Amino acid sequence: MSRTQQSPTIRPGRVYAGVVIELPEPVGRELQDWRASFGDPASYVVPAHITLMIAPQQASWAEVVERVRSVARDWTPFRLEINGTGTFRPVTPVVYLRIEQGEEQCRALHEALHQERLVSASPFDFHPHVTIAQSVAEEDLDRAQSLLRTYRAGFLVDRIGLYELDGNGVWQIREEFPFEGGGRGRN
Repeated sequence: MSRTQQSPTIRPGRVYAGVVIELPEPVGRELQDWRASFGDPASYVVPAHITLMIAPQQASWAEVVERVRSVARDWTPFRLEINGTGTFRPVTPVVYLRIEQGEEQCRALHEALHQERLVSASPFDFHPHVTIAQSVAEEDLDRAQSLLRTYRAGFLVDRIGLYELDGNGVWQIREEFPFEGGGRGRN
């Protein structure tokens, strides 16, 4: 999740909630360092993550919190593995790391978060990924795609984070919700 001027999802003057899987250390820091090496201006704005949903706030914040909490309560931790690069070019100038294991669980989480007043703002179909380069020159996108084409990492996903877009266009963590093992998400 980056600054608002870099996102086709965010519209000025609206309040947004973002639900993410934050990548644990040391993977998270390593990927932030890689992202910075490609000149990405969002490299240290928020931790490395997988966005599950960015939604305009149509419900009260308390309703958003309760929705995310109820989804997490019903979820069991699962293994996630990232493997190699992909790109959204030419549609958007983004290079990302692909989700190999855990993609199905990410898609199910995305769907579970949806309700009448919590709906994704993205103009694109949901595609779980870890952004590694965005809003940089073509040669930096090429370099990111090439250098990380064999990158692999795996970890346990046991929580989701709820962020809010602040008045300066920066995402701020509001709360984390551990999975409570209600049954969904098993491998």
